[in-house]
Amino acid sequence: MNKVLILSGAGLSAESGIRTFRSNNGMWEEHNVMEVCSVQGFIQDRQLVLDFYDKRRKDISDKLPNDSHFMISGLKEKYPGNITVMTQNVDDLLEKSGCKEVIHLHGKLRELKCEVCGNEFDIEYRSIKEFSECPECKSHSLRHNVVMFGEPAPMYQRLYNELMKTDLLVIIGTSGEVLPVSQFASYTRYSILNNLDKSFAIDDSIFTYTFYERATTAASKIKKIISEYFETGKI
Repeated sequence: MNKVLILSGAGLSAESGIRTFRSNNGMWEEHNVMEVCSVQGFIQDRQLVLDFYDKRRKDISDKLPNDSHFMISGLKEKYPGNITVMTQNVDDLLEKSGCKEVIHLHGKLRELKCEVCGNEFDIEYRSIKEFSECPECKSHSLRHNVVMFGEPAPMYQRLYNELMKTDLLVIIGTSGEVLPVSQFASYTRYSILNNLDKSFAIDDSIFTYTFYERATTAASKIKKIISEYFETGKI
């Protein structure tokens, strides 16, 4: 059975108006990234970080998926048992596009996490201030459910397990600075790379196809290649 893994990053959602910190010299929404996205920053100023993620959660409430999100959700619906969708993004635009079973490697903005029992629960676009306790263990120690620099990402093991079963890897909108996507591509028979610009962290010679353009303009090309792959078993 042919297996496709679609792995996306911030470039997938950029055209929907969701900003990324990697495009602004280590600043994200006028904050130093390490102040609001690291374990050290969280220890130094817990309230600053919680407020920051409250604002990010509210910010995604009116954002809409673009053609690339719909391309992925359409393929997932057509080939549900053959396509795995993973994203580094913490927004919910893939879900808004109708995509099922999205695996979020770095957590979800819409969720809170209990620091005592580990329970994760959806709060939609509301503030953490509206929740006084964990619905499971009643603890008052709640935080955003987004992986920070300096702590493990539990879903990475799932990613590596999926890579071992993947025949065609599709990378959309990631710089390669967090995940070694060139190495991932070397594990698979075929691979597609779609980024807006070249990245020093990615060896694009490893990929079968490369598209340096917006995710929305590359979407139809990627869809065609994947569809032909399922029809013929090759690209």
